[in-house]
Amino acid sequence: MSFTKIIGGALALGAAAQAAYTIQDSYDTTNFFDGFDFFNEPDPTNGFVNYVSASEANALSLAGYANGGIYLGVDANTTNPPNGRSSVRISSKKTYSQGLIIADIAHQPAAVCGSWPAFWTVGPNWPAGGEIDIIEGVNMATNTTYTLHTSADCTFSQGDCNAPGTGSNGCPTLSNDVQTLADGFNAIGGGIFALEWTSSAINIFFFPRTGSIPQDIAAGSPDPSTWGSPQTSFSGSGCDIPSHFTDNQIVFDTTFCGDWAGKVWPYDPICSTKAATCQDYVAANPTAFKDSYWLINSVKVYSDATNGTATTRRRFHA
Repeated sequence: MSFTKIIGGALALGAAAQAAYTIQDSYDTTNFFDGFDFFNEPDPTNGFVNYVSASEANALSLAGYANGGIYLGVDANTTNPPNGRSSVRISSKKTYSQGLIIADIAHQPAAVCGSWPAFWTVGPNWPAGGEIDIIEGVNMATNTTYTLHTSADCTFSQGDCNAPGTGSNGCPTLSNDVQTLADGFNAIGGGIFALEWTSSAINIFFFPRTGSIPQDIAAGSPDPSTWGSPQTSFSGSGCDIPSHFTDNQIVFDTTFCGDWAGKVWPYDPICSTKAATCQDYVAANPTAFKDSYWLINSVKVYSDATNGTATTRRRFHA
């Protein structure tokens, strides 16, 4: 893989589309790292991870440009790192309330015991501002889990999105498509995830690279009404979406163990045989994570004039 470290560039806006949705922000290899902040605080999900700053990521070649895309990797060299395995978590400087987010991704972190990668959005004062998990899975999982996390009084057919007292469990729905996550996704050269977020529904679509990407996406004029059924749809009278989801940042990260991958470790029939604990395995096996990287072609955010534009207030931490 040809790798180039982070370089500068001005944040650019794309041309207006000729459909209901018009381009608001386009993040690609010309400007990506100008539009995202690096999170280097302790992991809120208690992972065995050392999230590094932009300068550290640059020095360690954990973030940059490779193969025509944006590369976000993890440390696959250090044995027994004292503060957790080094990794990257980035959050968009802008926040969004409703709109259409289209992510063209060429590679996700591979399936490996101890890994917990995610592509998601999150609002302020979690879970009050809401969280939308688009790509997420742990250990050797083969299918992504779409999940919403909210404060109280938000229920869809998928369940109550607020866990009693904490909001941590959310309302998950497992994709039935093995091409949505990790090795199955990488085997087809990746694809496109689209989050359509309106006042009445949160819909998530997935289009494999192999011939099923709508032409209107490629043309920059996306029209979700022509795409058929989404992978999952959260809608109905049980949740007032505008009051539970607001000012969300776009986030990519890869953590290890923690509140999900670590918690289920003892019950995992494959991973539990490799080491006594998740942290033991992650610490002792750096080369297992050589393919634990994101390769992102672009992330584009569109607004819909009929439902109001996305919010663009800047925040710095999730």
